Amino acid sequence: MEKVLDYLKQNQQRFLAEFCDYLRFASVSAQPAHKNDLHACAAWLVAHCQAIGLEAKLCATAGHPIVIAKTPRAKNSQQPHYMVYGHYDVQPPEPLELWKSPPFEPRIVGNTIYARGSMDNKGQHLAHLKAVEAYLKTGTALPCDLTFVIEGEEEIGSESLSGFLKKNRRELNCQAVVISDTGMPSPKHPALGYSLRGIMALEITLHGPARDLHSGGFGGAVDNPAMAMSQLLAQLRDQHGRITIPGFYDGVAPLTAYERKEYARLPGTDAGLKKMIGVKNLFGERGFSSSEQRSARPTFEINGLTSGYQGEGSKTIIPSWARAKITCRLVPNQKPEAVRKAVVAHLKRICPPTMRLEIAAGHGAEAYFVPPTGPQAQAALRALEKAFGRKPILMREGGSIPIVNQFKKILGADSLLLGLGLPDDNAHSPNEKFSLECFEKGQRMAAFLWQELSR
Repeated sequence: MEKVLDYLKQNQQRFLAEFCDYLRFASVSAQPAHKNDLHACAAWLVAHCQAIGLEAKLCATAGHPIVIAKTPRAKNSQQPHYMVYGHYDVQPPEPLELWKSPPFEPRIVGNTIYARGSMDNKGQHLAHLKAVEAYLKTGTALPCDLTFVIEGEEEIGSESLSGFLKKNRRELNCQAVVISDTGMPSPKHPALGYSLRGIMALEITLHGPARDLHSGGFGGAVDNPAMAMSQLLAQLRDQHGRITIPGFYDGVAPLTAYERKEYARLPGTDAGLKKMIGVKNLFGERGFSSSEQRSARPTFEINGLTSGYQGEGSKTIIPSWARAKITCRLVPNQKPEAVRKAVVAHLKRICPPTMRLEIAAGHGAEAYFVPPTGPQAQAALRALEKAFGRKPILMREGGSIPIVNQFKKILGADSLLLGLGLPDDNAHSPNEKFSLECFEKGQRMAAFLWQELSR
């Protein structure tokens, strides 16, 4: 390992320059105008993988291409096989006026790099590529075979990846999938994620009068859809933060004593959290810490709420409709369709007779859970400790990566969530950033990981 670690240390400046080249591609999958940018980014990634010694190719899909890169291997190799998953597509950069520098022109301040996609997810999977480069360029034998699968549709639901996995099931069969697309509390607290929340999305529309009405001529005799929507949504949560929808918590398992002990090891305070996100007070389900509320409990969130006139000045109307965009974060044992059914049934029961209710179903994905005491998880914890020089912690992630369930169902492989992002890295927000300390130590972690997993 000495040659591998020395190579990583000696080449950080070049790695950083290549990282900047990667970040300059505006690979925004949600916006059709960036289709060419996505293809150019994928082509750059293939060329980069080939330059470091991997066998790489671009795989066309109905959407954006998938990059496959493999370590050189002997015919009929008997070594264990692992997959590294990442995505080269990024979130839209808007609102642009809130960025302190152009989102696709990397800016380095101290030990931090600012750019869209820096943490989510280009920097995280690039750290794994650099670790493999160190093995290949120093002639150090890898104790396992590796395949990188880097897609361009993660930010829009990974629509093409499931079919790709099924079509290439035999080629991609592996012992486990390694994913660095999550986070850790701090560089002093490296973490292994063992659970992700699932998600269920829908859109609610209340229809009132056939058209917007003059509030002076009709106000008082016609129910207002905006008011009706506000009253309807207010019934779905009590004053203690618990969702009031019958059946919503069916199947939710309580946290074990071991898990709550691990939660107690998490750094930070509620005061620090309030300061970081800019709120006067926190709010959450009674009986749980803020960390547990954010990762181990299901939620019902209003993501968008609109009705009536939104322009400058006033317009005295009763709007004809009101709309709310909803997502529920789900925990292990909750099924998205069962939760959707419960939510829809309850909304129909409480919808006022003055309104016509319309519900449009959105995407859904189950939560993910892998036992944190298994041998692969323990190997990952050892690699983290060697790289960061700190005892790692176990943590549940509050977000969702729907494709991990497909890895399990299609390939039969568990996923190891080894996130390198920090809580204030502004993923999906203006001024996204990535710690260069995490970038470098992530490379070391990835280098140690293959030794530990292959024991």
